Amino acid sequence: TAAVIIIAILIAGNHKQDLHALYLWRNKGKGMIRVKRDWIIPPIRVSENSRVVPEDLVQIKSDKIFSGEVIYKLEGPGVDQEPKNLFEIDDKTGMIRSKRPLDREQHSSFTLKAFALSPSGERLENPTTIEIVVLDQNDNKPVFTQKQFFGSVHEFSVPGTLVMSVSATDADDPMTENAALGFSIVGQESIPPNAVNKTMFGINNQTGAIYIRDVGLDREVVKEFKLKLRVADMGGDGLISDAVAIITVSDINNHAPQFHPTSYNIKALENVYNVEIGRVSVIDRDDPGTGNWEVKYTVSHDPFGNFAIQTDPVTNQGILTVVKPLDYEVKREHNLILTVENINSLSIKVPNLRLSSATVSITVVNENEAPYFKENPILIQVPENEKPGKLLKSNIASDPDHSELRFEISKDPEGWLDINRETGNIFLRRSFNIRSPHVENNIYSAAIKVTDAGGVSASAAVSIILEETNDFPPQLLPLSRFLCTGDSRRTPGFLLTAVDEDRSPHASPFIFVIPDSLLLNWTVTKVNDTHAILRPTEELEAGEYTVTVWVTDSGSPAQSALSQVNVTACLCDTYGDCRFEAGAFLGSRVGISFIALIIIIASGVLLLVLLFLAVAINACGRRHHIKKGSGLLVGESEDDIRDNILNYDEQGGGEEDENAFNIDLLWNPRDAPPTPWSFYPGSGLPRGKQPLRKDAPHNLPSPTYPRRPPADPTDIEDYINEGLEAADNDPNVPPYDTALIYDFEGEGSVAGSLSSIASGSSDGDQDYDYLNDWGPRFQKLANIFSVCLRKISSTQGLNNDTFSTFMVN
Repeated sequence: TAAVIIIAILIAGNHKQDLHALYLWRNKGKGMIRVKRDWIIPPIRVSENSRVVPEDLVQIKSDKIFSGEVIYKLEGPGVDQEPKNLFEIDDKTGMIRSKRPLDREQHSSFTLKAFALSPSGERLENPTTIEIVVLDQNDNKPVFTQKQFFGSVHEFSVPGTLVMSVSATDADDPMTENAALGFSIVGQESIPPNAVNKTMFGINNQTGAIYIRDVGLDREVVKEFKLKLRVADMGGDGLISDAVAIITVSDINNHAPQFHPTSYNIKALENVYNVEIGRVSVIDRDDPGTGNWEVKYTVSHDPFGNFAIQTDPVTNQGILTVVKPLDYEVKREHNLILTVENINSLSIKVPNLRLSSATVSITVVNENEAPYFKENPILIQVPENEKPGKLLKSNIASDPDHSELRFEISKDPEGWLDINRETGNIFLRRSFNIRSPHVENNIYSAAIKVTDAGGVSASAAVSIILEETNDFPPQLLPLSRFLCTGDSRRTPGFLLTAVDEDRSPHASPFIFVIPDSLLLNWTVTKVNDTHAILRPTEELEAGEYTVTVWVTDSGSPAQSALSQVNVTACLCDTYGDCRFEAGAFLGSRVGISFIALIIIIASGVLLLVLLFLAVAINACGRRHHIKKGSGLLVGESEDDIRDNILNYDEQGGGEEDENAFNIDLLWNPRDAPPTPWSFYPGSGLPRGKQPLRKDAPHNLPSPTYPRRPPADPTDIEDYINEGLEAADNDPNVPPYDTALIYDFEGEGSVAGSLSSIASGSSDGDQDYDYLNDWGPRFQKLANIFSVCLRKISSTQGLNNDTFSTFMVN
């Protein structure tokens, strides 16, 4: 088959459309053989933004003869693909039309396919490709990429120096003149206004590069430029658009700082430092806040470094301060030289100038300075036994203003010190006591205050170091001991110790020495620095011995003390304790049996019971009336219980004691006072051979003790007081702190030791309720005894020995 496609090309303008027929088939020979050929159809060009719509673009037809009609169809972008509804085709005539104005900036071309179909939809021809190209129009003006452009340039830059570049865009076809841009500067403003009248900048018409056009950029004259820029398409003759370029003239360090003024007079207080005393100012025409404007100062002619200067970062002023105290008495005026320079170096475009300098005269202002101590704390080293009145310290303080000073002691807890209020000399007021609670580690702390004539004061601590001295001799302990004899299993002896109130090195080690006269009988052996053992050199007989021991400390000079140790030699039990004759007798193989001892004790108890009954019966027969509240004894009974007290003048010793029957327990005051030996007879030794005590007087006249109790109970208080006064004035009574030495009682007494009477139990273990059943007579006796005890306990100065002597009488 063969077909003929007729293409109608529409001619723009008001001309009519001419239809051109193109035959694609050629006849060869008789048989009407038609050969199909391919044609390349040139693009159809359509202008954008056309106001004629719809507009016929092209008409297609087929020359094939059909028995029926031919239907034309069109497919592609702009028809049935996005963007839709831009083109259409008449299905009967094959005319292609544009339905709306085209925009090249959105779609620059379209590629469509045309079909020839039978009414049944059968393709009558192969699809034909139609290319539609949209022609550009200058419908877009150029646009700057920024509304404002910013740049900077150093002052005094040479012409031709590139400052910045600007740019613009155009949406039209870049291959046409519609997008050919041209740049220009249409206006120039300076800040401050009218500072520069000549054109300082130019711009490249094609690239938009801005450059310096003329000389004379000075930041001190003009700070900034504002340029009005313009761009146009069509090579600068088409559509236009405007923008602004702001160019800042940046500073270079072309100005050196200068002092203004160049001389200063400042006053400064003495003894005040780390304070501001004044400021200096400079002028720099460079840009404030930059390194070209900021300065640094230098101080000279300050040999002792009393001054320093710093820069105020806000004002650029120099702050002058005193870093070391000034002394008016030493130097009253200081003359300084200050220099100044920028932090940044000067530009090479500036000639090398000398640094600016200024002179500062500082006058020192005198003030009342506080007095000061030459040492603080004041150290004083003195022996602890220094005598009062000793000068301890002098010349302790001074005043810079040479004014009169007054001294006082502000702290002296022990009151040991005294001070001269005018000179400040410190004296010892009272003797030191190194054992005071205010002395720590041999240091006594005090304080002194000094005040000048202007009322300015200062204080100082005083530390007195007390040197330990050898003030006390050592003391020997104990001064009395028991020593067991007759026991070959033990080595007799006991431990002695020495104590010293002094401290090291004036105390231990101690030296223990026995005088030569006693070396034959006694020996002392050192155990350590503070202890020694005292031993007899031969077996001792039971009795009292006095051993003299000489103790020496290690002080310098050494102190010694002579002490007498009272040694009681006695027989000991298996535990090493001294025992009396009865205990010794029972502990031996010789003596009465245990059953006999029990019988003797029972008999004694029975005799005591009978004695008590006899006294009670006698008291019941002798009653008399005592008025209520008339005396010390209060009760319903009229008996005078004083008549019921029986006095016995004799008391026998133990069963084997033959020498103790004539000793008066209640002795006559006119006789010689009893000695401690008299209360424990039965030793079996002649009285002349008993050891003589050296710590109590003998054979001195004794006072008269009250013999009989008064008849009236109200006189009992006077009776007791008279007896106490007589006992206190008795010269034959040994001192209350004297160790009482008693003779050994001998062996064979069945009574045992008196210490065993109360050793079994305490008063708290006894039940005394049964005493309430003894009747009113015993109650009166108890009242008398309790009153006596209260009177005795309330008496001042009563000691054990005095009380014992009084009770015996």
